[in-house]
Amino acid sequence: MYAYELREQMEKKFGWKPPMVTCYIVLYRLQRVGYVTAEWKEQRGRPARKYYKITGKELSEVANGYFKELCGKLVKKS
Repeated sequence: MYAYELREQMEKKFGWKPPMVTCYIVLYRLQRVGYVTAEWKEQRGRPARKYYKITGKELSEVANGYFKELCGKLVKKS
């Protein structure tokens, strides 16, 4: 699913259409921690689209990594 398609599905299912920038920020962060992968797909006569796919990585692994990163930022050594 590409970002615009994700945005449309959110509006359809939840009645809320997030700004495009928000979708890209969230997808980038999910990709960075390994929860989604991204792949560029060429289209005839149109610009390529970046499609995202959920990986098999457990949410608990993602959450654990996120909280470790957050704690590291909150508790800085002087």
